[in-house]
Amino acid sequence: MASHPTYEVHGQPYVDEKASMTAEKQDSGGSRDVFAEDNDHQIQYKTLSWQAVSLLMIAEIVSNGILSLPSALAVVGIVPAVILIVFLGIFGLFTAKLLIDFKLNHPNVHTMGDAGYIMFGPVAREVLAFGTVAFAVFGSGAELLSSQQALSTLSNQGMCSMYLVIITGAVAFLISLPRTLDRLAWMGLLSAVVITLAGFVAMIGAGANPVPGRSLTVTASSNFFDAFLAVTNPVFAYAGHFMFFILISEMRRPEDAMKAAWCLQVFATIFYAVFSIVMYVYIGNTVQSPALFSLPPAWAKATFGIALANFLFSAGLYTHTGAKLVFVRIFRHSEHVYSHTLLGWTVWTLLCFAGVAIAVILAVAVPIFSYLIGITAALFAAWYTYGLAGLFWLHDVYHLKGGVDGLKRRPIGTTIAVLTIISGAFICVAGTYVSIKLIVEAYANGQAGRPFVC
Repeated sequence: MASHPTYEVHGQPYVDEKASMTAEKQDSGGSRDVFAEDNDHQIQYKTLSWQAVSLLMIAEIVSNGILSLPSALAVVGIVPAVILIVFLGIFGLFTAKLLIDFKLNHPNVHTMGDAGYIMFGPVAREVLAFGTVAFAVFGSGAELLSSQQALSTLSNQGMCSMYLVIITGAVAFLISLPRTLDRLAWMGLLSAVVITLAGFVAMIGAGANPVPGRSLTVTASSNFFDAFLAVTNPVFAYAGHFMFFILISEMRRPEDAMKAAWCLQVFATIFYAVFSIVMYVYIGNTVQSPALFSLPPAWAKATFGIALANFLFSAGLYTHTGAKLVFVRIFRHSEHVYSHTLLGWTVWTLLCFAGVAIAVILAVAVPIFSYLIGITAALFAAWYTYGLAGLFWLHDVYHLKGGVDGLKRRPIGTTIAVLTIISGAFICVAGTYVSIKLIVEAYANGQAGRPFVC
């Protein structure tokens, strides 16, 4: 007769007689932890401190997303937009807590795909794993486009933008190559510093060159399409939760992950709000997206030049994340994960190259690539950052804390979890609708552009 499954909840053993199926799903991953700790391993993964994780999170999330935030204030008004930015920052911290708790309860979870397998089986694993890789590739492509815009601005459009994307893709490929995230930590520090410095330089530039006769809007009425289009900017500015599991899996002390989440969300929320307000107040309703294009040329060049390092690092980090998911999926618990084998390094290098190559091709060959980024964010980031967190909480309360009775004993938590799921679904559906409508309008107005052009 099979024994009842035993779980560890924040380090404490818990026996649940109702969760045999979930136990089978967990045990199918092999080790209780995705990365085994052994001093004999040539490649050590569990090396990140919570400080390093917070820097990597800031470098990846507080990147080119911040540049589109001021334009949201011009559409819906400064008061609603700032309230939304702050609320989403707090909401993102809450969903990060639910995600981290799920990871601590299930140490073998490495990606959203693993979490989906535990909750819903193999189909969910494939869908969520595909979404993670797709979002990583599209995120890398978005950063490469930002890098191209920076270089084009610095060179006064002196070089073909397609070639600039290829060049920045080569740099991102080299950044993605280290096998463990701790080798990227120092670049994470540099990247977090430069994007913060770039934001301050942009605010100084806007303050030193206010737009004459600018108009400001406190609150504005708008139709659903325009309003939600503006809202997507702050919604997806916090969309980095998809890589939390991968980062936490390489922490020395995963139980410290919430400290990193606090650092990320507090910094991002304050910085987003201050940057958006300052840029909007000095530029007004004519602020562009990215906001740096609204600055005088000299200030735009200075800001883009500083931010370029962050764009390149973020592209490499996105690529590393997607490659790591596939690599661990192929070689999980094998010698190729922990040793410098020829096969391991060959596959890893090819995965990183493939990730960057696909991102580059999409960026230069698909005229509507920027719109496709919106669709990808709506389909997957809406769930990874918001909706799935509610499912994580419901799953663990049901399986680890008494089933239906456990949910009934926590009416407030259950209600909030359900509302979190509903919010993720709404963002997914509305965001997809808005993105598709933008594509239709772009083609109708002849704004879609052509592939492989400078």
